[in-house]
Amino acid sequence: MAQNLADLFEHAVDAVPDRVAVIDNGRHHTFADVEGRANRLAHLLAESGVGEGDHVAVHMHNDVDALVAFLASYKLRAAAVNVNHRYRVEEARHVYSDAAVRAVVTQPDHADVAHAAATAIGATVVVSGTELDTALEAQSSERDFGERRDDDRFLMYTGGTTGAPKGVIWNHSDIWRVLGGGIDFYSGELLADEWQQSRSAAESAAAGATQGMRFLMLPPLIHVSGLLPSLGALFSGNTVMYEPRFDASSVWDVVARQEANILVITGDAMALPLIEELRSRAAAGTAVSVPSLLAISSGAALFSPALKAQMLELLPTAAISDSIGSSETGFGGITVYSSADTSFARSAYSGGPRVPAGRGATVIDDDGVLVDAPGEGWFAKTGFLPVGYLNDPVKTATIFREHDGVRMVVSGDRARLESDGSITLLGRGSQVVNTGGEKVFVEEVEGHLKAHPGIVDATVVGVRDERFGHRVAAVVSVVGPAVDFADVEAHLRDRLAGYKIPCAYWVVDQVQRTPSGKPDYRWATEISRGGAPTHDRLHPAT
Repeated sequence: MAQNLADLFEHAVDAVPDRVAVIDNGRHHTFADVEGRANRLAHLLAESGVGEGDHVAVHMHNDVDALVAFLASYKLRAAAVNVNHRYRVEEARHVYSDAAVRAVVTQPDHADVAHAAATAIGATVVVSGTELDTALEAQSSERDFGERRDDDRFLMYTGGTTGAPKGVIWNHSDIWRVLGGGIDFYSGELLADEWQQSRSAAESAAAGATQGMRFLMLPPLIHVSGLLPSLGALFSGNTVMYEPRFDASSVWDVVARQEANILVITGDAMALPLIEELRSRAAAGTAVSVPSLLAISSGAALFSPALKAQMLELLPTAAISDSIGSSETGFGGITVYSSADTSFARSAYSGGPRVPAGRGATVIDDDGVLVDAPGEGWFAKTGFLPVGYLNDPVKTATIFREHDGVRMVVSGDRARLESDGSITLLGRGSQVVNTGGEKVFVEEVEGHLKAHPGIVDATVVGVRDERFGHRVAAVVSVVGPAVDFADVEAHLRDRLAGYKIPCAYWVVDQVQRTPSGKPDYRWATEISRGGAPTHDRLHPAT
C-alpha cells in the first residue's frame, strides 16, 4: 500500500464502512455508499479512456458527487483538476486546455459551460443527476483497481486573482503529509504510517462510538481549503457536511440541526456574514444555540483579529483555529484562540495571521538567506513540497529554489520574523502599494479598516498619483446609509503611519471576493478606475 489519497480513503472505508461519511444537504451517505459510488464512477471514466496520469476536470459546486469525482480520479491514478464553478466558457476552456483534460465531471447547473469548453479538446463530459445515476447502475462497485504509488500526481489549480489559473503538481504522499492529516498540525509530529488515521477510527468504533467528529465544510471543494480538510476528516472516520452554497442565514440552523462540531470557513468573507447573522438573531430574541460546536477553523484567507474577537464574544465556548498556507506551500502554521484571551484583537498590528515558526515555515531575505533575527522578508517553506507548476518550468524555477542544499518554496508572501520566533504574514508581495518609495501591505490596512465599527468589508488597492506614483485607496461596504470617514481616518491614524491611510474610498453594496473567500483585487481596481470616489480626503468636494 502507499501514502496515496485513494488508499487512505479506502482504509477508512474498511475500518468504519457503516459510519456516515457525508451529509449532503441533509442526505446521509455512509463510507460504504461513497466508496461504491466512487468505484462505479471510476469504472465509467475508465470506459471513456481515463487512465494512469490522465487529467479529469471536476467542474462542480459542493455536494457528495463532487467528492466522489475526486476520489474516482485518484482510484484510477488520474489527477483531478479543480475548476471554479463560476467560470464562464473562456475561463473554463483555459483550464481544460492547459491541463489537457480527458474527461469532465460536472452538474446540470454548469453543463452548458462544460460542454462548450470541452468541445475544443474533445473531452468527455459526464453530468451528474438522473443520467449519471442510470449509467452508474451498469458499472461495478468493486474495488478492483491496480496498485497505486506515493508519487501519483495530485494537481490543484490556483490563481485567478492576480493572473491566469495555474496548476500546482504535488505527489500524493507529500500533499497528505502537509494538508491531509499526515502530520499533527499542532505538534508537528509525523503520523507513523498511512494506517494511523483509520486505526484511530477503528479503535473508536470498537469502543462503541457510532460516529466521529462532524465537520461542516463551507469552503468550495474546488479549492484546497475545502478539499484537503474534507479528505483529512474522512481518513480518520469523521463526517463531512456540504451545503450547495454558502448562505449565512442557514448555516447556524445546519450547525444546530446536524450537531456540527467543527465549522470550516475561509476568513473574513465567511466570518463577517456569520457574525452579522448571530447578532441579527440575538437582537430579534432568537439567539442561536449550538452546544455541539467546538471550534471554528479558518484558513486560506485573512481572518481579521477584530472579527475573531467578535466571533469569540458571540460563541464563548468555541475556539478558533487560524492556519496559513497555500496550494504551493501546503500547511504553514496554525494558531488557536479562545474567549479567555482576546488581547490579540487589541494589538498594534491587525494585518495577517501570526503563527509559530517551525514545521518548515521560515523567513528569507531578498538574497534567499534565512532571516535569523527579527525583521521582514519573504515567507518560505521547506520539507514536503510540490513538484512544481504544470507546463511552466520558468515559474517553477522562480518559486521553488534551493539554498545550502535545502529545497524551498517562496510563495510571494511578505512576512516578519518576530522577537519570540513567531512569523507574521504581512501580505502578498504582488499586492504591495509602493507610494513614494514606501511599501504598504494591503492586508494590514484591510485588517485595520475592518476593525472600525462603520466598515463591513474592505479591499485595498493602489491608485495612480502624479507625485508619489501610487497612493493607497479602498473599496468598502459600510454599516447603514453612510459612514463618517473622518472618524475612520482618526481610527487608522491611531494604528498606521500616515502614508498607509487610504486617500480615497469607493463605497459599494458588497465587496466582491473570489469563491475561496480571497479579495478580488482585479475587481476592486476596476471599481477604482470606473468613476469618482465616494470620499476623497485629498480633494474634498466643494
